[in-house]
Amino acid sequence: MHINFNDLFLSMQHQLEQPRAVLDDQLLIDLVDRIRPENSKNNEEIHTKFNAFLQALLLTPDAASTLQSFVLKLISQYKQTGLYADTGILSLDGFWNQLSQRLGAHFLPLINDQSQLQDLVRRVFHERSDKYWLDQIDAHEWQKLFKLLNQGHSNQDEKKQIRRELIKAITVLSYRVSGIGLYPEFINAQPDLTEYESPFLVQNREINEFIHQYKQLHQSTELMHAVVPPDASQALVMLDQCREVVLKIRRATKRIGVSVSLTYLLSLLEQCLDRVELLLKLIVEEDNERYFALGTLLADITDAIYSEQSVRSLLATNSELMALQVTENASKTGEHYVSTDKKGFFSMYKSAAGAGVIIAIMATLKTLMARVSMAPLMQAFSYSMNYSLGFMLIHVMHFTVATKQPAMTAAALAATVQHRKGSKTTQIAELAALIINIIRTQFIAILGNISIAIPVAALIVMFWDVVLHEHLMTHAKATKTLHDLNPFTSLAVPHAAIAGICLFLSGLLAGYFDNMAIYRKVGPRIKAHPKLKKIMSQERLNAFAAYIERNLGALAGNFLFGIMLGSMGTIGYILGLPLDIRHIAFASANFIQGLMQINGSPDIGLIIVSFMGVLMIGLTNLFVSFTLTIIVALRARRVRFEQWKPLAKLVLTHFLTRPSDFFWPPKQALEIRENNAPQKNSH
Repeated sequence: MHINFNDLFLSMQHQLEQPRAVLDDQLLIDLVDRIRPENSKNNEEIHTKFNAFLQALLLTPDAASTLQSFVLKLISQYKQTGLYADTGILSLDGFWNQLSQRLGAHFLPLINDQSQLQDLVRRVFHERSDKYWLDQIDAHEWQKLFKLLNQGHSNQDEKKQIRRELIKAITVLSYRVSGIGLYPEFINAQPDLTEYESPFLVQNREINEFIHQYKQLHQSTELMHAVVPPDASQALVMLDQCREVVLKIRRATKRIGVSVSLTYLLSLLEQCLDRVELLLKLIVEEDNERYFALGTLLADITDAIYSEQSVRSLLATNSELMALQVTENASKTGEHYVSTDKKGFFSMYKSAAGAGVIIAIMATLKTLMARVSMAPLMQAFSYSMNYSLGFMLIHVMHFTVATKQPAMTAAALAATVQHRKGSKTTQIAELAALIINIIRTQFIAILGNISIAIPVAALIVMFWDVVLHEHLMTHAKATKTLHDLNPFTSLAVPHAAIAGICLFLSGLLAGYFDNMAIYRKVGPRIKAHPKLKKIMSQERLNAFAAYIERNLGALAGNFLFGIMLGSMGTIGYILGLPLDIRHIAFASANFIQGLMQINGSPDIGLIIVSFMGVLMIGLTNLFVSFTLTIIVALRARRVRFEQWKPLAKLVLTHFLTRPSDFFWPPKQALEIRENNAPQKNSH
């Protein structure tokens, strides 16, 4: 590919020859426009255009020295420290301030300071796609470019100015690192920082020592290339120790929990440490390392300039650790939702059957509440309390609502994907076995809920008729109830999807409150509560505190799930939208009660269609909540699992060869081999 750069090099040369001319940055903008690929994801085009630029520098006389002089003199017209020390690094404002500022900037854009070097970079790399193609240029290509541009010993004043600005930026970042390291949140997360000399303070001392030596060396010489920079190895060692502390805190968050502000500080600290190391490399490393660091800095800054006002990038930077904590706590719970043997299978049935009784009562209470004329908000409140208190009772009595499982089991599945080692085929086989166990457990939980909810709901209708001599539902209400279950003529399936989203959110909220219980030390604070000590004995208070600490997430998740289900219809009414929920357990109770209260014997077609609606509601509940949770759980763990097709094939093959394993526990634990044939473990 031949791209002509000669006219640009000549124009640059002409401007440089003008005494005291202010250089025109449009030439640099045009140069980058010619190098920029049309498709930023096309690797071949990126490398072809970049190499064409390198060839032009090699073959055109004086092109490299002209470009070097032009770029250095242009840069020296701007203030530089802000670019090196701030661009691409989160602000010390904190997460919530940053979020409000970025949201505000979308409606009322900020004014760019035209004296800052960021403004030049913003104009030169003006396409959002620039960060992608700059990232694709590899180390040896950057080295070739900067080697060509760095020939000769001209422009010493400009080079010295850049070095001075880099030193200023390193100083600013080093003090910032030591300041963040003294935040109370850090001390609480890593108490050792107060007992020994903090690496965050020591790195600052070492960097100041390095800068002092560097300035002394440069005072006595004119030519920069003649100076051997001082040794920065001690400063780099201390930066590594700071990173170790960050890693320790990240690991400790599994035990101590994590907050939004701690997550933000960890992200900010990592960015500062990375940038200090990069800037030190620009000063002390040998040429090739320095050139690569320069390319990395350019790619980082271009990316940052486009993401510094992006709400999405702020959320992405900060949500990962929070999401990991939330799904980590959910995955611990999720392990209890997967049975592998007959004992677990039958205990799951008993647990789900117990929930079936409570669900039938909750469904009846909702029907009775609907008979009372209430204001919309009071109706939402009463429905919500019915669901919330019912779900909390189910949890306290150690029963299981089938649809609560996917939000938990998906997180357990994601944890399995992350922690598996060994060959891909082994990993896929283990995952396939886990999925089959999940499906079987899910099947028996649904069966447990429905098989008890239906007869209990039927008994309540009969009891109501006999004792109170009136129908629980009118004929019109029963007809409407059955119509609402029809998957073809009603919104039953979309409403089931809304319930699936609520299930997914309740799983996340459960994880969030579990994390909060640990991080805010809820258990120890209850134990030490002076008023509770007067009411309860210390032994009972300790047991209560331990229970709340273990179960706060599950109780809060169930309570909030109930509010979501109870208020969805009212929200729809207020907004004028057809919003509502359909949940399989309640749908099954409504199904039998509707059939029993309809005048005359119900039509067989109506029975079949309504029951089909109940099954479709269940499948939609499970599919939506499971899919959303697995996406969040995998993203939180930075897992890019590419083996979905072979995994699906393996599960499907097992279903065709041994379908019973999906509905009944095998005599021995499942082991799925690479050749797709199901095997039995010998132990």
